[in-house]
Amino acid sequence: MDRTEDSLRKALADRQAAVDAQGNAVRALKAGKAPKPEIDAAIKALNDLKIEKADVEKQLQAAVSGGSGDGALTREAFRHTVVNTLERRLFYIPSFKIYRGVAGLYDYGPPGCAVKSNVLAYWRQHFVHEENMLEVDCPCVTPEIVLKASGHVDKFTDLMVKDEKTGTCYRADHLLKDFCNEKLQKDLSISAEKAAELKLILATLDDLSPDALGAKIKEYGITAPDTKNPLSDPYPFNLMFQTSIGPSGLLPGYMRPETAQGIFVNFKDLYYYNGNKLPFAAAQIGQAFRNEISPRQGLLRVREFTLAEIEHFVDPEDKNHAKFSEVADLEFLMFPREQQMSGQSAILTQLGEAVSKGTVNNATLGYFIGRVYLFLTRLGIDKDRLRFRQHLANEMAHYAADCWDAEIECSYGWIECVGIADRSAYDLKAHTEKSGVALVAHEKFAEPREVEKLVIVPNKKELGLAFKGNQKMVVESLEAMGEEEALQLKAALESKGDAEFLVCAMGKSVIIKDNMVKISKQKIRENQRVFTPSVIEPSFGIGRIIYCLFEHSFYTRPSKAGDEQLNVFRFPPLVAPIKCTVFPLIQKPEYESVAQLISRSLTVAGVSHKIDITGNTIGKRYARTDELGVPFAITVDSQVDVTIRERDSKDQVRVSVGEGGN
Repeated sequence: MDRTEDSLRKALADRQAAVDAQGNAVRALKAGKAPKPEIDAAIKALNDLKIEKADVEKQLQAAVSGGSGDGALTREAFRHTVVNTLERRLFYIPSFKIYRGVAGLYDYGPPGCAVKSNVLAYWRQHFVHEENMLEVDCPCVTPEIVLKASGHVDKFTDLMVKDEKTGTCYRADHLLKDFCNEKLQKDLSISAEKAAELKLILATLDDLSPDALGAKIKEYGITAPDTKNPLSDPYPFNLMFQTSIGPSGLLPGYMRPETAQGIFVNFKDLYYYNGNKLPFAAAQIGQAFRNEISPRQGLLRVREFTLAEIEHFVDPEDKNHAKFSEVADLEFLMFPREQQMSGQSAILTQLGEAVSKGTVNNATLGYFIGRVYLFLTRLGIDKDRLRFRQHLANEMAHYAADCWDAEIECSYGWIECVGIADRSAYDLKAHTEKSGVALVAHEKFAEPREVEKLVIVPNKKELGLAFKGNQKMVVESLEAMGEEEALQLKAALESKGDAEFLVCAMGKSVIIKDNMVKISKQKIRENQRVFTPSVIEPSFGIGRIIYCLFEHSFYTRPSKAGDEQLNVFRFPPLVAPIKCTVFPLIQKPEYESVAQLISRSLTVAGVSHKIDITGNTIGKRYARTDELGVPFAITVDSQVDVTIRERDSKDQVRVSVGEGGN
């Protein structure tokens, strides 16, 4: 818990106790008919204590409301100003607005499209080009069998609760999160201990089981937000949009919830394209779809969105990275799981130290964490409102080696915008098992090696008698076992004679008897090592990054006359929707011809720009382009020289038309 907030809550409790005690003293004096001067002095002391209490309340309110961008504004007021500006200037608007819209769907307008295009162009430059990645583009419609293998059909769920009377659905963890935030920000009377408890819940929210989440909802008396009716127990809801492929309806499919599976199923061809060499990375930018239970928070939680994902394939026995030294000295806020569980805050950490101490599992994962940090801060994300949070143990998939989220603070709190995960070899093994196609890599030896190798020999006759038509799926699952799983099965069969065995393709466990499979270790000579690569996956939610960039770039400043506040987006030129505007100072043909000449030069140079020949004053035209985040304005006030003005400093320089054209 933040020490300033903690001390203020304790100070407020002390002031409240002092006010209560002094109030009792005043009442006692009045009841005892004490002399008036004595009563007046006691009342004055009480009023002084109330003033002190009000002052502490004001400080605490400022600490918990966390004004963003403009200190005079609360989070909500700041957000309202930003969103109003974004929608009014057509950065984005609700989709199908004339039909009252649909929650979780948004349209990007001209400046929003330009910002998004610039962000994606830089992402492609920073990652695909600089890291020599292989870019692919796969369909959004995905056959069910692919997502069955990946686990999405069975496990891609959020916990939902229903209003027991109206049937309205809500996402369970969001209700608990809203309750905790509301209490922390608006109920100044809660103790420091209670505030610490609520903050711990927020920090470990993703770690709560369905039963624990339901218990907390009941403990805090949380009800349906709209009706205050009681809520059902939490239960899972699959977030994928289902469809059918072809007119017969016999081939089920889904709109992809992520772009990664298209890369995994193409691994064999990509590995061949890369000369059968590891490591290599494949990247994809594309739309993804999730049928969110109760979408809200604008661009932060939507039902269709743009993902940019990287799958970096690496030898599981060598997760070093040749370029790690380039990012090892970076320092930024990191939030390891130990800090979260103890209720502490993120700490400034050197990346190299985090990897060497094992806080970050390996150098390749660390390298991508560093590259993500550089990408976000160069876009314009405030480094002081960016942290890397490690997944808690129960929050992480059983197969994952380590996972970190790049979280950006905005008016909604800390928002996960990039996930960076070491997914081990899970995905390629799952698709190998389901498809029967070996998605593996090879390491050729200079000389043959004698190695002890695990040999799994299914007894197809016995398996056929036991499982009949499912024999092939059981055989493939047995043959696809990793060493640890196979040795556990071997031990169980030797001790008990049979054991439960999960067959992913069947979606259930079966009983394997000791006469159905032979598992042993044998020494054999090999010319190559065959293995399933591990995958390091950075996954970027582009819409979330863009919204946080909008908030981090927004500020207000007084007009020249001082009679109004003007909105400004301080976008870096890298992502600004328009790089400059061209203004003829007044509507004169000779000025307009110079403006057109400059426009043609900018077009040839590939610089996005806009000519404004309206009759408005130059000040109003500056204000209008500042509100779009345009970094430079060229004012044509002669046929020889022009004035170039920078947005944030408002500094101006004179440049000759000929010089500008060159």
